[in-house]
Amino acid sequence: MPIEIKLLVWSVALAAIQTAIAAQGTVSQIGLPTAVGNRENIQGFTGWAGRAHRAHRNLLESLILFAILVLVAQSQGKFNAMTALGAEIYFGARVAYAVVYLIGIPWLRTLIWGVSVAGLVLIFLQLV
Repeated sequence: MPIEIKLLVWSVALAAIQTAIAAQGTVSQIGLPTAVGNRENIQGFTGWAGRAHRAHRNLLESLILFAILVLVAQSQGKFNAMTALGAEIYFGARVAYAVVYLIGIPWLRTLIWGVSVAGLVLIFLQLV
């Protein structure tokens, strides 16, 4: 299996892990009975739980772009050293982003986000 596809699959695993962390944050702030209810009139989450939710949402926003780029590159036979590097940069940065955002380090978080975008750009440049 090409590294780009492997990292796409691992990105899905990362999304699942981030879902579980955000769910734990939900339960910790509003309790299990409310969490399993309809969640009407729930205010935004704060602290680490809020950061976990935002980090997860940010991953989902970029994961669709990563998936499209990887799948188009595969379908067009464009996998090469640069697409592999782009996928590795994207995935590594997304793992680091999740950790740094959960801890709450704002400037570093933004820098790491930019690195993940650079990984997407490397793949994109192989397709145009």
